Amino acid sequence: MNQNKFTVEKLARLAMMTAVSVVLLLIVRIPFPPAPFLVYDPADVPIYITAFAFGPLEGLAVTLVVCLIQAFGLGGDGLYGFLMHFVATGIVAVAIGVMYRRSRTKKTAIKALVTGVIISVIVMCVMNLIVTPVYMGAPRSAVVAMIPTVIIPFNLLKAGVNSLLTFILYKRISVLLHGTGRTVKTEEKDTAA
Repeated sequence: MNQNKFTVEKLARLAMMTAVSVVLLLIVRIPFPPAPFLVYDPADVPIYITAFAFGPLEGLAVTLVVCLIQAFGLGGDGLYGFLMHFVATGIVAVAIGVMYRRSRTKKTAIKALVTGVIISVIVMCVMNLIVTPVYMGAPRSAVVAMIPTVIIPFNLLKAGVNSLLTFILYKRISVLLHGTGRTVKTEEKDTAA
């Protein structure tokens, strides 16, 4: 399958990953104790897997659709929720897709996930300082106070847990996504490298 084109087959696989992401969004929702308005969900795992399997553009496309469905179709936080989720998840998907495309090794996968988490945490601190006062009407000083106690821990936890789950699941799921007919034994050899 050509990795650079959105073929019908690839679109079907991206739609499947979008559906899995939305289902996870609906069935697993764990409030973050310091700020119950923030909720952990594993919906980013299929998005990260998509970025590994197909690349940054595909990962970003699935992110866009999932974020639109969550924000406007599932009673999410509208434009504010869409923007924050799209940036937080999209930045990790792009980092994963770009780095892993260059070198498809376990070491690169780990570096890509760690880099994505770090970039996401930093960018979400900035996004909260800029966007939250506008959309939520919160004073910027209140947002600054939440950075070390709420914003950094939540984004680190969410992106970190989802990255770990992605690392554990990717090779098993990639066989299904690529339909290469490779055996589990071959996949195990790849992950042992």
